[in-house]
Amino acid sequence: MTQYLLAVDQGTTSSRAMVFSSTGEVVALSQQDFAQHYPNDGWVEHDSNEIWQTTLASIQGAVKEAGLTAADIAAIGITNQRETTVVWDKATGEPLYNAIVWQDRRTADYCDKLKAAGHEELVQQQTGLLLDPYFSATKLRWILENVEGARARAEAGELAFGTIDTFLLWHLTGGKVHATDTTNASRTMLFDIHQNCWSDELLALFSIPVSMMPTVRDSADDFGVTTDNILDAPVKIASMIGDQQAALFGQGCYQQGQSKSTYGTGCFLMVHTGNSALRSQHRLLSTVAYSIKGQVSYALEGSIFMAGATMQWLRDGLKAVTNAADSEAIANAQNSANGVYLVPGFTGMGAPHWDPNARGAILGLTRGSTSEDIVVAGLESVAYQTRDLLEAIRADGIDIKELKVDGGMVANKWFVQFLSDMLATPINSPAMSETTAWGAALLAGLQVGVYKDLAELSALASNAGHFSPAMKESLRDEKYRGWQKALGRVLN
Repeated sequence: MTQYLLAVDQGTTSSRAMVFSSTGEVVALSQQDFAQHYPNDGWVEHDSNEIWQTTLASIQGAVKEAGLTAADIAAIGITNQRETTVVWDKATGEPLYNAIVWQDRRTADYCDKLKAAGHEELVQQQTGLLLDPYFSATKLRWILENVEGARARAEAGELAFGTIDTFLLWHLTGGKVHATDTTNASRTMLFDIHQNCWSDELLALFSIPVSMMPTVRDSADDFGVTTDNILDAPVKIASMIGDQQAALFGQGCYQQGQSKSTYGTGCFLMVHTGNSALRSQHRLLSTVAYSIKGQVSYALEGSIFMAGATMQWLRDGLKAVTNAADSEAIANAQNSANGVYLVPGFTGMGAPHWDPNARGAILGLTRGSTSEDIVVAGLESVAYQTRDLLEAIRADGIDIKELKVDGGMVANKWFVQFLSDMLATPINSPAMSETTAWGAALLAGLQVGVYKDLAELSALASNAGHFSPAMKESLRDEKYRGWQKALGRVLN
Protein backbone atom coordinates (compact mmCIF):
# COMPACT_ATOMS: atom_id res chain seq x y z
CA MET A 1 0.00 0.00 0.00
CA THR A 2 1.42 3.39 -1.02
CA GLN A 3 2.25 5.67 1.87
CA TYR A 4 2.03 9.45 1.47
CA LEU A 5 3.77 12.28 3.29
CA LEU A 6 2.60 15.88 3.41
CA ALA A 7 5.23 18.62 3.58
CA VAL A 8 4.45 22.22 4.52
CA ASP A 9 7.04 24.56 2.98
CA GLN A 10 6.38 28.03 4.38
CA GLY A 11 8.75 30.41 2.58
CA THR A 12 9.54 34.12 2.41
CA THR A 13 7.20 34.92 -0.47
CA SER A 14 4.75 32.00 -0.57
CA SER A 15 3.23 29.18 1.44
CA ARG A 16 3.26 25.75 -0.18
CA ALA A 17 2.16 22.24 0.63
CA MET A 18 3.27 19.14 -1.23
CA VAL A 19 2.15 15.53 -1.13
CA PHE A 20 4.95 13.00 -1.76
CA SER A 21 4.84 9.27 -2.23
CA SER A 22 7.34 7.41 -0.06
CA THR A 23 9.57 6.91 -3.12
CA GLY A 24 9.80 10.65 -3.77
CA GLU A 25 7.15 11.21 -6.43
CA VAL A 26 5.47 14.63 -6.21
CA VAL A 27 1.79 13.70 -6.14
CA ALA A 28 0.36 17.20 -5.62
CA LEU A 29 1.45 20.77 -4.97
CA SER A 30 -0.58 23.76 -3.79
CA GLN A 31 0.93 27.22 -3.40
CA GLN A 32 -0.27 30.68 -2.40
CA ASP A 33 1.72 33.91 -2.48
CA PHE A 34 1.32 36.54 0.22
CA ALA A 35 2.12 40.23 0.61
CA GLN A 36 5.48 41.74 1.52
CA HIS A 37 5.42 44.87 3.67
CA TYR A 38 8.22 47.49 3.80
CA PRO A 39 7.18 50.10 6.40
CA ASN A 40 10.60 51.82 6.57
CA ASP A 41 14.06 51.63 5.00
CA GLY A 42 15.47 48.18 5.75
CA TRP A 43 12.25 46.97 7.42
CA VAL A 44 10.51 43.83 6.10
CA GLU A 45 7.30 42.43 7.57
CA HIS A 46 4.66 39.76 6.88
CA ASP A 47 1.07 39.50 8.10
CA SER A 48 1.26 36.42 10.36
CA ASN A 49 -2.43 35.66 9.94
CA GLU A 50 -2.03 35.76 6.15
CA ILE A 51 0.84 33.28 6.48
CA TRP A 52 -1.40 30.97 8.50
CA GLN A 53 -4.37 31.29 6.11
CA THR A 54 -2.25 30.69 3.00
CA THR A 55 -0.60 27.70 4.67
CA LEU A 56 -3.97 26.23 5.64
CA ALA A 57 -5.34 26.74 2.13
CA SER A 58 -2.22 25.12 0.65
CA ILE A 59 -2.51 22.07 2.91
CA GLN A 60 -6.17 21.54 2.06
CA GLY A 61 -5.53 22.27 -1.63
CA ALA A 62 -2.67 19.77 -1.94
CA VAL A 63 -4.58 16.92 -0.28
CA LYS A 64 -7.65 17.65 -2.41
CA GLU A 65 -5.56 17.78 -5.61
CA ALA A 66 -3.96 14.44 -4.70
CA GLY A 67 -7.41 12.92 -4.30
CA LEU A 68 -6.51 11.71 -0.80
CA THR A 69 -7.99 11.87 2.68
CA ALA A 70 -6.32 12.35 6.05
CA ALA A 71 -6.22 8.57 6.47
CA ASP A 72 -3.85 8.33 3.49
CA ILE A 73 -1.31 10.75 5.02
CA ALA A 74 1.27 8.98 7.20
CA ALA A 75 2.57 12.24 8.67
CA ILE A 76 3.12 15.96 8.13
CA GLY A 77 6.54 17.62 8.06
CA ILE A 78 6.99 21.39 8.39
CA THR A 79 9.83 23.46 6.97
CA ASN A 80 9.94 27.22 7.12
CA GLN A 81 11.65 30.53 6.50
CA ARG A 82 13.99 30.86 9.48
CA GLU A 83 14.57 33.69 12.01
CA THR A 84 11.28 35.42 11.12
CA THR A 85 9.74 36.39 14.45
CA VAL A 86 6.15 36.26 15.70
CA VAL A 87 4.67 37.13 19.10
CA TRP A 88 1.07 36.18 19.83
CA ASP A 89 -1.55 35.99 22.57
CA LYS A 90 -1.53 32.57 24.23
CA ALA A 91 -5.29 32.72 24.81
CA THR A 92 -6.44 33.79 21.34
CA GLY A 93 -3.50 33.00 19.02
CA GLU A 94 -3.74 36.56 17.70
CA PRO A 95 -0.38 38.17 16.77
CA LEU A 96 0.57 41.38 18.57
CA TYR A 97 2.45 42.75 15.57
CA ASN A 98 3.36 41.74 12.04
CA ALA A 99 5.98 39.00 11.68
CA ILE A 100 9.41 40.64 11.47
CA VAL A 101 11.15 38.91 8.57
CA TRP A 102 14.69 37.51 8.57
CA GLN A 103 15.70 40.17 6.02
CA ASP A 104 14.71 43.02 8.37
CA ARG A 105 17.54 45.35 9.52
CA ARG A 106 15.75 47.63 12.00
CA THR A 107 17.84 46.46 14.96
CA ALA A 108 21.23 47.19 13.35
CA ASP A 109 22.05 50.07 15.71
CA TYR A 110 21.16 47.98 18.75
CA CYS A 111 23.41 45.17 17.50
CA ASP A 112 26.24 47.70 17.11
CA LYS A 113 25.77 48.79 20.74
CA LEU A 114 25.92 45.17 21.93
CA LYS A 115 29.11 44.62 19.92
CA ALA A 116 30.66 47.77 21.38
CA ALA A 117 29.78 46.51 24.86
CA GLY A 118 31.67 43.26 24.13
CA HIS A 119 28.72 40.84 23.99
CA GLU A 120 29.47 39.21 20.63
CA GLU A 121 31.91 36.72 22.18
CA LEU A 122 29.18 35.32 24.46
CA VAL A 123 26.73 35.14 21.57
CA GLN A 124 29.14 33.30 19.28
CA GLN A 125 30.39 30.99 22.03
CA GLN A 126 26.90 29.76 22.96
CA THR A 127 24.91 30.04 19.73
CA GLY A 128 27.52 29.78 16.94
CA LEU A 129 26.03 32.98 15.50
CA LEU A 130 27.23 36.56 15.18
CA LEU A 131 25.49 39.65 16.53
CA ASP A 132 23.34 40.70 13.61
CA PRO A 133 19.74 41.90 13.00
CA TYR A 134 19.26 38.75 10.88
CA PHE A 135 18.48 36.60 13.91
CA SER A 136 15.33 36.47 16.04
CA ALA A 137 16.51 37.75 19.44
CA THR A 138 16.77 41.45 18.60
CA LYS A 139 13.53 41.32 16.58
CA LEU A 140 11.72 39.79 19.58
CA ARG A 141 13.18 42.43 21.91
CA TRP A 142 12.07 45.18 19.48
CA ILE A 143 8.47 43.96 19.67
CA LEU A 144 8.57 43.88 23.47
CA GLU A 145 10.03 47.37 23.61
CA ASN A 146 7.94 49.04 20.89
CA VAL A 147 4.45 47.48 20.91
CA GLU A 148 2.32 49.09 23.58
CA GLY A 149 1.75 46.80 26.57
CA ALA A 150 3.82 43.95 25.11
CA ARG A 151 6.49 43.80 27.80
CA ALA A 152 4.03 43.83 30.69
CA ARG A 153 1.93 41.13 29.05
CA ALA A 154 5.01 39.01 28.29
CA GLU A 155 6.19 39.23 31.89
CA ALA A 156 2.69 38.25 33.02
CA GLY A 157 3.03 35.05 30.95
CA GLU A 158 0.32 35.98 28.44
CA LEU A 159 2.44 36.00 25.27
CA ALA A 160 4.12 33.32 23.17
CA PHE A 161 7.14 33.72 20.89
CA GLY A 162 7.97 31.56 17.93
CA THR A 163 9.57 31.39 14.55
CA ILE A 164 7.15 30.53 11.74
CA ASP A 165 7.29 26.77 12.38
CA THR A 166 6.15 27.32 15.96
CA PHE A 167 3.36 29.71 14.96
CA LEU A 168 2.03 27.22 12.38
CA LEU A 169 2.27 24.32 14.82
CA TRP A 170 0.31 26.30 17.41
CA HIS A 171 -2.53 26.83 14.94
CA LEU A 172 -2.41 23.33 13.43
CA THR A 173 -2.82 21.82 16.90
CA GLY A 174 -5.44 24.32 18.05
CA GLY A 175 -3.04 25.96 20.52
CA LYS A 176 -2.19 22.68 22.25
CA VAL A 177 1.50 22.54 21.28
CA HIS A 178 4.01 25.38 21.67
CA ALA A 179 7.24 23.85 20.36
CA THR A 180 10.08 24.25 17.89
CA ASP A 181 12.95 22.06 16.76
CA THR A 182 16.69 22.36 17.34
CA THR A 183 17.42 23.85 13.91
CA ASN A 184 14.96 26.71 14.23
CA ALA A 185 15.94 27.27 17.85
CA SER A 186 19.57 27.51 16.77
CA ARG A 187 18.70 30.54 14.57
CA THR A 188 17.14 32.65 17.31
CA MET A 189 20.43 33.78 18.95
CA LEU A 190 18.93 32.56 22.24
CA PHE A 191 19.75 28.83 22.07
CA ASP A 192 22.91 27.19 23.42
CA ILE A 193 23.77 24.75 20.61
CA HIS A 194 26.26 22.89 22.82
CA GLN A 195 23.95 22.37 25.82
CA ASN A 196 20.87 22.00 23.58
CA CYS A 197 18.71 24.40 25.59
CA TRP A 198 17.64 28.03 25.84
CA SER A 199 20.43 30.15 27.30
CA ASP A 200 19.53 31.90 30.58
CA GLU A 201 22.38 34.36 29.99
CA LEU A 202 21.14 35.37 26.55
CA LEU A 203 17.49 35.57 27.60
CA ALA A 204 18.67 37.97 30.32
CA LEU A 205 20.86 39.94 27.90
CA PHE A 206 17.89 40.56 25.59
CA SER A 207 15.36 40.91 28.45
CA ILE A 208 13.12 38.09 27.22
CA PRO A 209 10.90 36.20 29.70
CA VAL A 210 11.48 32.45 29.53
CA SER A 211 7.67 31.91 29.68
CA MET A 212 7.48 33.07 26.05
CA MET A 213 9.81 30.38 24.74
CA PRO A 214 8.67 27.17 23.01
CA THR A 215 9.74 23.67 24.03
CA VAL A 216 12.63 22.45 21.87
CA ARG A 217 12.38 18.99 20.29
CA ASP A 218 14.33 16.97 17.73
CA SER A 219 13.81 17.72 14.04
CA ALA A 220 12.12 14.31 13.72
CA ASP A 221 9.82 14.08 16.74
CA ASP A 222 6.23 13.88 17.94
CA PHE A 223 4.82 17.39 17.50
CA GLY A 224 1.20 16.46 18.14
CA VAL A 225 -1.73 16.07 15.74
CA THR A 226 -3.79 18.47 13.64
CA THR A 227 -7.23 19.52 14.79
CA ASP A 228 -10.27 17.98 13.07
CA ASN A 229 -10.99 21.11 11.00
CA ILE A 230 -7.63 21.10 9.14
CA LEU A 231 -8.40 17.95 7.13
CA ASP A 232 -11.20 15.43 7.55
CA ALA A 233 -9.42 13.72 10.47
CA PRO A 234 -6.34 14.35 12.68
CA VAL A 235 -2.89 13.76 11.14
CA LYS A 236 0.40 13.36 13.00
CA ILE A 237 2.93 16.21 12.75
CA ALA A 238 6.26 14.37 12.86
CA SER A 239 8.96 16.83 11.81
CA MET A 240 9.92 20.49 11.90
CA ILE A 241 13.12 21.88 10.41
CA GLY A 242 14.38 25.23 9.09
CA ASP A 243 14.31 25.51 5.32
CA GLN A 244 18.06 25.48 4.69
CA GLN A 245 18.63 22.52 6.97
CA ALA A 246 15.70 20.79 5.25
CA ALA A 247 17.42 21.28 1.89
CA LEU A 248 20.66 19.84 3.32
CA PHE A 249 18.71 16.81 4.53
CA GLY A 250 16.71 16.52 1.31
CA GLN A 251 19.97 16.56 -0.69
CA GLY A 252 21.19 13.53 1.27
CA CYS A 253 24.04 15.37 3.04
CA TYR A 254 24.22 13.04 6.05
CA GLN A 255 28.02 12.75 6.24
CA GLN A 256 30.68 15.15 7.47
CA GLY A 257 32.05 17.29 4.62
CA GLN A 258 28.99 17.02 2.36
CA SER A 259 27.63 20.40 1.30
CA LYS A 260 24.78 22.10 -0.51
CA SER A 261 23.91 25.61 -1.61
CA THR A 262 20.30 26.73 -2.03
CA TYR A 263 19.45 29.56 -4.42
CA GLY A 264 16.03 30.88 -3.47
CA THR A 265 15.23 34.39 -2.25
CA GLY A 266 18.67 34.36 -0.63
CA CYS A 267 21.55 31.90 -0.98
CA PHE A 268 22.58 29.59 1.81
CA LEU A 269 25.68 27.43 1.61
CA MET A 270 25.84 24.76 4.29
CA VAL A 271 28.46 22.07 4.97
CA HIS A 272 27.91 19.16 7.38
CA THR A 273 30.53 19.24 10.16
CA GLY A 274 29.58 16.05 12.00
CA ASN A 275 28.61 15.67 15.65
CA SER A 276 30.46 18.74 16.90
CA ALA A 277 29.93 22.43 16.23
CA LEU A 278 32.91 23.96 14.46
CA ARG A 279 33.56 27.56 15.47
CA SER A 280 34.33 29.64 12.40
CA GLN A 281 37.29 32.01 12.47
CA HIS A 282 36.06 33.74 9.30
CA ARG A 283 32.62 35.03 10.28
CA LEU A 284 30.54 32.08 9.16
CA LEU A 285 27.81 30.56 11.34
CA SER A 286 27.88 27.34 13.33
CA THR A 287 24.39 25.91 13.44
CA VAL A 288 22.40 22.74 14.07
CA ALA A 289 21.99 20.74 10.83
CA TYR A 290 19.30 18.41 12.24
CA SER A 291 18.67 16.21 15.26
CA ILE A 292 17.25 12.68 15.35
CA LYS A 293 16.66 10.60 18.50
CA GLY A 294 18.68 13.01 20.63
CA GLN A 295 21.71 12.93 18.31
CA VAL A 296 22.58 16.41 17.04
CA SER A 297 24.41 16.95 13.75
CA TYR A 298 25.99 20.35 13.06
CA ALA A 299 26.82 22.49 10.05
CA LEU A 300 28.80 25.54 9.05
CA GLU A 301 26.72 28.04 7.10
CA GLY A 302 27.19 31.16 5.03
CA SER A 303 24.14 33.28 4.24
CA ILE A 304 23.65 35.63 1.28
CA PHE A 305 20.60 37.86 1.56
CA MET A 306 19.99 38.54 -2.15
CA ALA A 307 20.07 35.74 -4.75
CA GLY A 308 16.73 35.12 -6.46
CA ALA A 309 15.60 38.37 -4.84
CA THR A 310 18.15 40.20 -7.01
CA MET A 311 16.51 38.73 -10.10
CA GLN A 312 13.10 39.75 -8.74
CA TRP A 313 14.39 43.32 -8.39
CA LEU A 314 15.69 43.28 -11.96
CA ARG A 315 12.20 42.22 -13.02
CA ASP A 316 9.98 44.33 -10.73
CA GLY A 317 12.19 47.28 -9.79
CA LEU A 318 14.40 47.88 -12.81
CA LYS A 319 12.01 46.14 -15.27
CA ALA A 320 15.05 44.82 -17.16
CA VAL A 321 13.33 41.46 -17.72
CA THR A 322 9.69 40.42 -18.03
CA ASN A 323 10.26 37.11 -16.23
CA ALA A 324 13.21 36.09 -14.06
CA ALA A 325 13.61 33.03 -16.32
CA ASP A 326 14.40 35.36 -19.26
CA SER A 327 17.81 35.98 -17.69
CA GLU A 328 19.10 32.65 -19.04
CA ALA A 329 18.48 33.57 -22.68
CA ILE A 330 20.00 37.01 -22.09
CA ALA A 331 23.10 35.50 -20.47
CA ASN A 332 23.49 32.95 -23.27
CA ALA A 333 23.37 35.75 -25.84
CA GLN A 334 25.69 38.07 -23.87
CA ASN A 335 27.92 35.53 -22.05
CA SER A 336 29.45 38.44 -20.13
CA ALA A 337 28.47 41.50 -18.12
CA ASN A 338 31.12 43.48 -20.06
CA GLY A 339 32.79 44.87 -16.97
CA VAL A 340 29.58 45.75 -15.12
CA TYR A 341 29.24 44.61 -11.48
CA LEU A 342 26.01 44.63 -9.50
CA VAL A 343 26.58 44.53 -5.73
CA PRO A 344 23.15 43.57 -4.28
CA GLY A 345 23.42 45.19 -0.85
CA PHE A 346 19.71 46.07 -0.83
CA THR A 347 19.29 44.92 2.78
CA GLY A 348 22.96 44.97 3.76
CA MET A 349 25.56 42.30 2.99
CA GLY A 350 25.51 38.91 4.70
CA ALA A 351 28.33 36.44 5.34
CA PRO A 352 31.22 36.75 5.56
CA HIS A 353 31.00 40.58 5.53
CA TRP A 354 28.05 41.18 7.89
CA ASP A 355 27.51 44.82 7.01
CA PRO A 356 23.85 45.71 7.69
CA ASN A 357 24.40 49.29 6.50
CA ALA A 358 25.71 48.41 3.02
CA ARG A 359 23.40 49.29 0.14
CA GLY A 360 23.27 48.17 -3.48
CA ALA A 361 25.37 49.59 -6.29
CA ILE A 362 26.01 49.09 -10.00
CA LEU A 363 29.60 49.80 -11.00
CA GLY A 364 31.63 49.74 -14.21
CA LEU A 365 28.97 51.43 -16.35
CA THR A 366 29.98 53.04 -19.64
CA ARG A 367 28.01 54.68 -22.45
CA GLY A 368 28.03 51.27 -24.10
CA SER A 369 26.46 49.47 -21.11
CA THR A 370 23.01 47.98 -21.58
CA SER A 371 20.22 46.61 -19.42
CA GLU A 372 21.34 43.16 -20.57
CA ASP A 373 24.77 43.77 -19.02
CA ILE A 374 23.08 44.58 -15.71
CA VAL A 375 20.98 41.39 -15.89
CA VAL A 376 24.09 39.26 -16.44
CA ALA A 377 25.85 41.18 -13.64
CA GLY A 378 22.94 40.22 -11.37
CA LEU A 379 23.43 36.53 -12.14
CA GLU A 380 27.18 36.82 -11.72
CA SER A 381 26.79 38.60 -8.35
CA VAL A 382 25.25 35.46 -6.84
CA ALA A 383 28.23 33.35 -7.97
CA TYR A 384 30.72 35.94 -6.67
CA GLN A 385 29.01 36.01 -3.26
CA THR A 386 29.07 32.21 -3.18
CA ARG A 387 32.81 32.30 -3.80
CA ASP A 388 33.15 34.74 -0.88
CA LEU A 389 31.52 32.05 1.27
CA LEU A 390 33.61 29.23 -0.15
CA GLU A 391 36.85 31.15 0.46
CA ALA A 392 35.82 31.61 4.12
CA ILE A 393 34.88 27.92 4.50
CA ARG A 394 38.21 26.83 3.07
CA ALA A 395 40.02 29.26 5.36
CA ASP A 396 38.24 27.51 8.25
CA GLY A 397 39.93 24.28 7.17
CA ILE A 398 37.15 22.59 5.19
CA ASP A 399 37.82 21.69 1.57
CA ILE A 400 34.59 21.33 -0.40
CA LYS A 401 35.33 18.98 -3.30
CA GLU A 402 31.88 19.18 -4.85
CA LEU A 403 28.76 21.20 -4.19
CA LYS A 404 25.12 20.15 -4.45
CA VAL A 405 22.78 22.96 -5.50
CA ASP A 406 19.03 23.51 -5.44
CA GLY A 407 16.46 26.30 -5.49
CA GLY A 408 14.73 28.25 -8.22
CA MET A 409 17.88 29.78 -9.75
CA VAL A 410 19.32 26.32 -10.49
CA ALA A 411 16.90 26.04 -13.43
CA ASN A 412 19.19 28.58 -15.16
CA LYS A 413 21.93 26.38 -16.60
CA TRP A 414 24.07 29.39 -17.64
CA PHE A 415 24.13 30.49 -14.00
CA VAL A 416 25.08 27.03 -12.67
CA GLN A 417 27.92 26.74 -15.20
CA PHE A 418 29.20 30.21 -14.28
CA LEU A 419 28.96 29.20 -10.61
CA SER A 420 31.07 26.09 -11.25
CA ASP A 421 33.56 28.22 -13.21
CA MET A 422 33.83 30.87 -10.48
CA LEU A 423 34.18 28.32 -7.64
CA ALA A 424 36.51 26.04 -9.66
CA THR A 425 34.38 23.24 -8.19
CA PRO A 426 32.17 20.49 -9.70
CA ILE A 427 28.47 21.03 -9.08
CA ASN A 428 25.57 18.54 -8.96
CA SER A 429 21.89 19.40 -9.17
CA PRO A 430 19.38 16.88 -7.77
CA ALA A 431 16.80 14.82 -9.60
CA MET A 432 14.39 15.89 -6.82
CA SER A 433 14.05 19.66 -7.37
CA GLU A 434 11.87 20.16 -4.28
CA THR A 435 14.66 19.37 -1.84
CA THR A 436 13.41 21.62 0.98
CA ALA A 437 9.93 20.13 1.19
CA TRP A 438 11.38 16.67 0.53
CA GLY A 439 13.76 17.03 3.49
CA ALA A 440 10.84 17.78 5.83
CA ALA A 441 8.88 14.86 4.38
CA LEU A 442 11.81 12.46 4.82
CA LEU A 443 12.23 13.41 8.48
CA ALA A 444 8.50 12.94 9.12
CA GLY A 445 8.62 9.57 7.38
CA LEU A 446 11.62 8.57 9.47
CA GLN A 447 9.79 9.49 12.67
CA VAL A 448 6.66 7.43 11.89
CA GLY A 449 8.45 4.41 10.44
CA VAL A 450 7.90 4.91 6.70
CA TYR A 451 11.71 4.77 6.47
CA LYS A 452 14.05 2.66 8.57
CA ASP A 453 17.23 4.74 8.75
CA LEU A 454 19.51 7.25 6.98
CA ALA A 455 20.99 4.53 4.79
CA GLU A 456 17.56 3.92 3.28
CA LEU A 457 17.15 7.67 2.70
CA SER A 458 20.58 7.89 1.03
CA ALA A 459 19.46 5.34 -1.54
CA LEU A 460 16.64 7.69 -2.60
CA ALA A 461 19.00 10.58 -3.50
CA SER A 462 20.11 10.99 -7.13
CA ASN A 463 21.58 13.71 -9.36
CA ALA A 464 20.05 15.06 -12.56
CA GLY A 465 22.74 17.49 -13.69
CA HIS A 466 26.53 17.77 -13.42
CA PHE A 467 28.61 20.86 -14.15
CA SER A 468 32.41 21.03 -14.27
CA PRO A 469 34.54 24.20 -14.25
CA ALA A 470 35.63 25.21 -17.76
CA MET A 471 36.81 28.82 -17.38
CA LYS A 472 40.51 29.66 -17.61
CA GLU A 473 42.03 30.38 -14.21
CA SER A 474 43.35 33.77 -15.36
CA LEU A 475 39.85 34.93 -16.43
CA ARG A 476 38.28 33.53 -13.26
CA ASP A 477 40.71 35.46 -11.08
CA GLU A 478 40.36 38.65 -13.14
CA LYS A 479 36.57 38.60 -12.79
CA TYR A 480 36.74 37.89 -9.06
CA ARG A 481 39.23 40.73 -8.47
CA GLY A 482 36.78 43.06 -10.20
CA TRP A 483 34.05 41.84 -7.85
CA GLN A 484 36.21 42.44 -4.79
CA LYS A 485 36.91 46.02 -5.91
CA ALA A 486 33.21 46.66 -6.51
CA LEU A 487 32.29 45.10 -3.17
CA GLY A 488 34.82 47.32 -1.40
CA ARG A 489 32.91 50.37 -2.64
CA VAL A 490 29.74 49.47 -0.73
CA LEU A 491 31.08 47.94 2.51
CA ASN A 492 31.49 49.98 5.70
